[in-house]
Amino acid sequence: MTNAKNLSMRSIAVLSLGLGLTLTSPGPAQAATDPTVVATAGGQVRGTANGRVLSFQGIPYAAPPVGELRWKSPRPAATWSGIRAAKIPGAPCAQPKGLPIGIPSTTEDCLYLNVTTPAEQTGGKRPVIVWIHGGSLMYGTGDMYGPDSLVANGAVVVSMNYRLGVMGFLSDPSQPGADGLGLEDQQAALRWVRANVDAFGGDPDNVTIMGQSGGGYSVCGHLVSPSSAGLFQKAIVQSAPCATGGSRTRAEAEADAKRVIAAVGCEKDTADCLRATPVAKLLDAYGPFAEPRPAAGTKLMPLSPADALRTGRFNRVPVLIGVNHDEERGRILGMELAPGATPMKPEDYAPAVRDRFGKKADAVLKRYPLTGHGSAGEALAAVLTDATWSVPTLDTARLLSKWTRTRMYEFSEPDTSWFRGYPAPSFEQRAAHMTELPYLFDGLTLFEDIAPGQGAFRDRMLRTWTGFAASGKTGWPAFHGRRGHVQQLASTAWKRTDFTADHNYGFWKNIR
Repeated sequence: MTNAKNLSMRSIAVLSLGLGLTLTSPGPAQAATDPTVVATAGGQVRGTANGRVLSFQGIPYAAPPVGELRWKSPRPAATWSGIRAAKIPGAPCAQPKGLPIGIPSTTEDCLYLNVTTPAEQTGGKRPVIVWIHGGSLMYGTGDMYGPDSLVANGAVVVSMNYRLGVMGFLSDPSQPGADGLGLEDQQAALRWVRANVDAFGGDPDNVTIMGQSGGGYSVCGHLVSPSSAGLFQKAIVQSAPCATGGSRTRAEAEADAKRVIAAVGCEKDTADCLRATPVAKLLDAYGPFAEPRPAAGTKLMPLSPADALRTGRFNRVPVLIGVNHDEERGRILGMELAPGATPMKPEDYAPAVRDRFGKKADAVLKRYPLTGHGSAGEALAAVLTDATWSVPTLDTARLLSKWTRTRMYEFSEPDTSWFRGYPAPSFEQRAAHMTELPYLFDGLTLFEDIAPGQGAFRDRMLRTWTGFAASGKTGWPAFHGRRGHVQQLASTAWKRTDFTADHNYGFWKNIR
């Protein structure tokens, strides 16, 4: 993640360097003596040595989805001879301008992954973490999230680019099966991991899929997709309550596609017209703030995540699921950063609640009075955090725990990093959406550095995540029953929290 200026510079660098494909003829024992050269099923790759880790970037895991392959399921990548340079990331998948968590791109040739592994390959095979980046399934790249600290704690980390937005989730009869291509791309990457990760020191039988926000909803999708069965052994879901928002109905998805088709003028000869339409035009038609999801009721996702978890018809692996204590503070404060925007006025609080909750608004306003918060923005953030994040995440943990071993956490660090280069916020962001990421990944330049003195807390989080990847366990009890254990993660306290009382769970479940 970078600010707008750096995003632009980085985009130019990626495009100018292309995909980093350099083929050379190896010496007869080169792969055996050079730790930066690894043999994959597709051919040999040469990465880079960076201190304690080896990094391999821009490895193709599927064929470029271009031409006749646009909106088609991923096909196997072509093999190569010689040694392919794997020193720079593959191009970002097509995504619009709009948010600094992505890189504006019109590139379709983007199905590449990255592997980071310890430089010293000793002590047997390591657990594998496959990171699925967030960004509302609209933005982002896998390489934005530096995995060196996770790797230093004993894991092999794989990240990937996958088709986003209109290119990955278009649902129209003219393009059958295209409504979950982003998820299918991730499955293709997981199959690549199963076939190749042992060559990088990873254990193909101990794979954890891990995602945050849109990436977390992707993890929900893999939990319930029959075609993901056997591709992973554990799952980490961050800020993505599977019980809500993990899918769309077919009708919702097709209505979204009809809007795009009309905007680009493809009502006639739809299939051919869509394949001929430039990516930039499709991105403009889709818009910058859509939040696509795979359509439920398909072969890829027969049931919605909520129905699958409720009935137990999902891939039952150990799950670590969590939510941030102040999720919506990030969105409310982000709205203030828009050109010409100002902090929410007190008189705007009640109308905003009424617009969101309709007939239930009076009860909400009584439970969350403006006088109980420092500002209107803080009050609205508290309401929306509890209603749309905290309560459904607890519901998800309850559903999961009926069928599989589940751990739940709440990231509650009060002193988190603000966005680098942006004006100071009108109120503290605390544990807002995304703020746990600098404690797990390196090089997230979208954020300022974590606060001095938080190194021990960060190390504890890293050990917890990699420990779960290794064993499926954490340092706190598994979630059981209606009052299951929820662990607070903060530099100030690492203990059980009274999650239901803190987030007014009973109120939200009984509101009429």
